[in-house]
Amino acid sequence: MPIVQKKFKKNKSLILLSLLVLLGGCATPPPQNKSNICEIFGENRAWYKATANASEKWGMPIAVPISFMYQESGFKHNAKPPMRYFLGFIPYGRGSSAYGYSQAKTPTWDDYVKDTGRFFASRSNFADAVDFIGWYIDKTHQVNKVAKDDAYRLYLNYHEGWGGYRRGTYRSKSWLQNTARRVDDRAKTYQQQLQGCEKDLKRGWLSRLLFG
Repeated sequence: MPIVQKKFKKNKSLILLSLLVLLGGCATPPPQNKSNICEIFGENRAWYKATANASEKWGMPIAVPISFMYQESGFKHNAKPPMRYFLGFIPYGRGSSAYGYSQAKTPTWDDYVKDTGRFFASRSNFADAVDFIGWYIDKTHQVNKVAKDDAYRLYLNYHEGWGGYRRGTYRSKSWLQNTARRVDDRAKTYQQQLQGCEKDLKRGWLSRLLFG
């Protein structure tokens, strides 16, 4: 085999390997401090922009979908429900089709994609996931008349579905009510924190470079 061809094959392999490494590193790791929205967005400014865009589009406070994500996935892009085991060691599937930042179930995600026309959206993409939560909040407001800043009742809808919420299925689930209260408390805390850092988050990269 000619030397040039050997070098080309070797370089091609190195390029492909480099691309795989880069693609593997594209997933953003969960933030170091999940309890502070300023630090969450400080680590991932693109997340702030995506959430602000979703907030403007769907009309909910920025803190609400971030509190949902904290609860649902801990900001893990590939989060899934735990595997279930028969007899303690034979795996037989997961509890649901929930996946990604928002833990959206496949049928609900498919409804979102059809309704918005975002056919290339991905549950493991932060911007798509936060837009999905905004869509769900907007639908909840339309269907069950829940205010878009009422994280407690919005989360009950998110967990039980619109029909389940209307039937009051959450009333017999004290653990779910407690979880929804934590989501609501966290959203309020996040919103207060955001007041102290949002002005800086809105600054562009050039402004931060020039003025620190």
